[in-house]
Amino acid sequence: MGHMECTVRSAREDDAGDISAVILRALRETNAKDYTAEIIERVERSFSPDAVLQLLGRRTVFVATNGGRVVGTASLDGSVVRTVFVAPDAQARGVGKLLMAEIERTARERNIPVLTVPSSVTAETFYARLGFKAVRDSYHGDERTIIMERLLDDPA
Repeated sequence: MGHMECTVRSAREDDAGDISAVILRALRETNAKDYTAEIIERVERSFSPDAVLQLLGRRTVFVATNGGRVVGTASLDGSVVRTVFVAPDAQARGVGKLLMAEIERTARERNIPVLTVPSSVTAETFYARLGFKAVRDSYHGDERTIIMERLLDDPA
């Protein structure tokens, strides 16, 4: 399929609905392979358009767009990378990597030495390829999350 021509920009309030839709589709179509329906439903409730709108006020959120359509999102919450999701039809085409490059650039600008990502089982290999190392497992009931870290090279 090759790479998609994507643009990464800061998310705006009017992106909330599109961001929510991308996250819900990714959860239902991609993460559902690794997690039970109960877990997916619980996570879905955290990413309604209203919930996403709240997050936009608290985190640095980016979107990847392709021809004006939001195809991916990622956010930085202090030094923690959160809500990295790519629409199912746009996965494995460099979109997630592009978003992560923007997250890293932002973290470096803010002199953040270590990025932490609570990875889903689904995304672990994606982060590992980007240089993240698994530190420990975390459980929320039966939902397993792999806490991963990446040291940002000192630019000096």
